[in-house]
Formats: sequence, C-alpha cells, structure tokens
Amino acid sequence: MDKKQELPQIHKAEIVAKSRFFRVEGLQLTFSNGEERYYERMRGSGRGAVMVVPMRDEYTMLLVREYAAGTHSYELGFPKGLKDQGETPEEAANRELKEEIGYGADQLFHLKEVTTAPGYFNARMDILLGYSLYEESLEGDEPEPLEIVPWDIRNWQALLAHPEFSEARSVAALMLAKEHLEQGIRD
Repeated sequence: MDKKQELPQIHKAEIVAKSRFFRVEGLQLTFSNGEERYYERMRGSGRGAVMVVPMRDEYTMLLVREYAAGTHSYELGFPKGLKDQGETPEEAANRELKEEIGYGADQLFHLKEVTTAPGYFNARMDILLGYSLYEESLEGDEPEPLEIVPWDIRNWQALLAHPEFSEARSVAALMLAKEHLEQGIRD
C-alpha cells in the first residue's frame, strides 16, 4: 500500500430506481488504467445512523429482539436507528436508547464509524457504548413493543453462537465494546 490509487472518474450518474427509503444510482466510470465500467449503488438518506451498546451495569448489556423485514425473521441486536436532521451521533444514540429500551445514558463513548456493503451502499453508522443508564422513555416508531434482552458480556461467545444474533453491525459492535471494556477505558 505504498502508492495511493486514483479514484475512478464518474462520467455519468443517474437515478435508475427509487423507493421511499432508497435511490439506486447508475454510474459510468473510467478507472485510472483506462478500464470503463458501469456500477450501481444504493443511496440512502445520507443522514447516517447510530447503534448503541448499552451497559446496564459493569457486565450487563441490553439488547433488543425485533422484526427484520430483510430476513423476515426476529433478530437480536443492539438499539439502533437513523440520525435526525442536525443530531450528533451522541444525541441520536440517546434518543434511540430512550425510544427502544426506555433508558438514556449519561456517558456515551464513540467506538467507531462503520460502513455497510460499501461496494454498493453509502450507509454509515456510528457505534457507541453507553454507560450510566437512567430510566427515561420516548415514543418510538416501532410497530410492536421490542423485547429487551439483558446479556452478560462475559458470555459473549454464547451470544455470537445465538442463531438470532447474526447482523454484522451488531457483531462488530459487540467485539468493539468487548475490546474497549477489557482495556478498562471510560473516556
């Protein structure tokens, strides 16, 4: 990785499909070596999203079990959602915690920004760790009540083996939180 690659030149970009949530954009590209290609990519709202690993106490994470339309199944994962216009990742994380699990966090630590399928999708998500939880609820947009599932982080291998814990972003969040907590870092 000693030479920085030049980004391909976009000759044409056009919307080829649209839904309420996504746009599919077709791209005519020329790479630095002269190769020409047609790519398609999904474009979301551009607002970004957050996922939070809430720690009820030193060892207990709070997960949610909710319906996932993409797999038509119930999935176990961490509270998450889109950022509202103008929200910081921390503000969005606290709002999502209040909407999904009925807690806010006095302390939030930013672990990492991740992408989802960057070859085809522009989605970015900030993963945060929430400490010092306090009870506070906000009304969310979920169609049914979410099941809150406490889980001891020391039992992380059993969570990884759980058939409903399969979302890559939640797996990444678990491993980032585990590493962070093992290092004993709070700020």
